[in-house]
Amino acid sequence: MPITMLRLLTKVLSCFVLFLAVACTPSLQEPASPDYAYFPLETGRYWIYDVQEQQFTSATSPVQRTYQLKELVGQAYTDVTGQHAYRLLRYKRSDDTQPWQPDSVWSARLVNNLAIRSENGRDFVSLLFPISDHLSWNGNQLSGAGADQYVVRNVGQPYRVLAKQFDNTVTVVAQDDSTLVSQNKRMDVYARGVGLVFKERTHVQFCTASPACIGHQQIDYGTQQIYRIRTYGTD
Repeated sequence: MPITMLRLLTKVLSCFVLFLAVACTPSLQEPASPDYAYFPLETGRYWIYDVQEQQFTSATSPVQRTYQLKELVGQAYTDVTGQHAYRLLRYKRSDDTQPWQPDSVWSARLVNNLAIRSENGRDFVSLLFPISDHLSWNGNQLSGAGADQYVVRNVGQPYRVLAKQFDNTVTVVAQDDSTLVSQNKRMDVYARGVGLVFKERTHVQFCTASPACIGHQQIDYGTQQIYRIRTYGTD
């Protein structure tokens, strides 16, 4: 075979091998949407929340518990599905004067158009990208549980939490049902460049024992939990 032809064949084979190497390299799943800024993930980023919990019963006054919760993004790792994920190290304390105590370890990841949190071993699709008003999806689509429809509202709107004003937020509503006999509300608010800034979980039953209490939203029993962002940053 002529030397010129041999060199040409060698170059073609080299290019083919290089193409295969690039094509077969696993994707690192880098952010594909600017809306990923609503769900920022990087090692060292943290959020501290003021948490208020109330337990309601008809026999006693509401039992209220307040504490602070810190979530810290740990080192990245490859999970069992081969996806790029981050550990969420969670800590609690009663107030500013107390040291942080380890609480639990969850995880989070961004995969293509999904923002996913794994809480106590169960995956929830917290956000779907790109974000738009009235966008909806099944938050349980990765968990195997029953369908749970999330809906986006108020994209790009300001939202105030405690003394902080966030100019660009998005609200995700998983449930907002209020009747004469009960109220069930699950709502999250995310701020661009920050992440989760507010969360509410309310599940209460109203009094129906007599005509005098029906329609007056007198709570018989139930629970309420509210997260409000206190501070955030990177360590």
